[in-house]
Amino acid sequence: MADVKKLYIKTYGCQMNVYDSERMAEAMGGAGYVTTENAAEADMILLNTCHIREKAAEKVYSELGRFRALKDEKPDLKIGVAGCVAQAEGQEIMRRQPLVDLVVGPQSYHRLPQMEARVQTGEKALATDFPLDDKFDTLRQRPKAKRGPTAFLTVQEGCDKFCAFCVVPYTRGAEVSRPAARVLEEARDLVERGVREITLLGQNVNAYHGAGEGGDWSLARLIWALNDIDGLERIRFTTSHPNDMDDDLIAAHGECAKLMPYLHLPVQSGSDKILKRMNRSHTAESYLRLIERIRAARPDILMSGDFIVGFPEETEEDFQATMDLIEAVNYGYAFSFKYSTRPGTPAAERPQVAEDVKSERLHRLQALITRQQRAAQDAMVGRTVGVLFEKPGRMAGQMVGKSDHLHAVHVTSGDVAAGDLRQVEIVESASNSLAGRLLQG
Repeated sequence: MADVKKLYIKTYGCQMNVYDSERMAEAMGGAGYVTTENAAEADMILLNTCHIREKAAEKVYSELGRFRALKDEKPDLKIGVAGCVAQAEGQEIMRRQPLVDLVVGPQSYHRLPQMEARVQTGEKALATDFPLDDKFDTLRQRPKAKRGPTAFLTVQEGCDKFCAFCVVPYTRGAEVSRPAARVLEEARDLVERGVREITLLGQNVNAYHGAGEGGDWSLARLIWALNDIDGLERIRFTTSHPNDMDDDLIAAHGECAKLMPYLHLPVQSGSDKILKRMNRSHTAESYLRLIERIRAARPDILMSGDFIVGFPEETEEDFQATMDLIEAVNYGYAFSFKYSTRPGTPAAERPQVAEDVKSERLHRLQALITRQQRAAQDAMVGRTVGVLFEKPGRMAGQMVGKSDHLHAVHVTSGDVAAGDLRQVEIVESASNSLAGRLLQG
């Protein structure tokens, strides 16, 4: 019997890349590969890259450089670059790093087995087009393994918003939604394989408009259909755009029992001037009114957001408007970053804010967010929450899971296993997690 080939995948960036990496592993499973956590024992290494963070491409080239010695030791080792940096850089990756055997964009990774077969003959393989064939349809035929209690499910890809700072429309393409029947079929398959919580993914997931019975379905209609799947206990979705948060989706947060009380709704800035320069198509006031409507539908919902600090031409007054918005919303989570240029985007050509100013503003903003996050977490002490347990903790007898509000919760009990959804009384709040007491029944 031939030795099993081993695949090492390193994933950068967003949840959609995590989903894509899982699909890549399944695709390569059909070509005789099993995954490994050790790059040194791999027969193929895939870097699934993200282009959102600063100097993303340079970091990929640096990572590739670290594999040079490994390739020298194992001349038959194949190395590939996938994801958004692959889409943006294309042939340039092979030119700068000749050790790379294949480059595949995020819309073409279902072709990996055919590309791998080519590189085994000594060819190089490149696929960064936007193919007409449906990668999800192709991947449905791949071997499927038992899954953990939570899973991501991509329902929408691409973006038509063209925010001035963002490369997604260029690396992921225009907005495309998967047919509702295909999404429901994949969801049922995941539940059969052990999944109890599904997070729906999309660059603008609430812009979902997949073809379905009676015409295009909204995200709200899709969620209600998922709500009817026996064995699926929890539904989440990310990432949303404020302009696509319609009445039906707001109502679903108050009425759909399986839709969790957590919403990630990026705003990016609290300054209308900066929002306009970002091409965000909403104002701070419209965002705040939207938050009010969402909280009226689901009073206990935990809000999460994204912020970019130091966008071109941001003044101290603009920054203070962002701080004021954060104070007004009172976030349970938030993610914040210094603005960094993306070649080819409109904002890259504008007057830039000094780096030391960006750093100082980010420090102040993150201090405020940290206080809000800790207060939201501390407020959970004494409450009873549902927790879906996922894995053992670091301490003996400890199990860790996520609450309805996405807080990490740990209990010490021999009476709970991965995949259990149990009621837990929160007894302590630590810096990044909650301690709980398992309730009976």
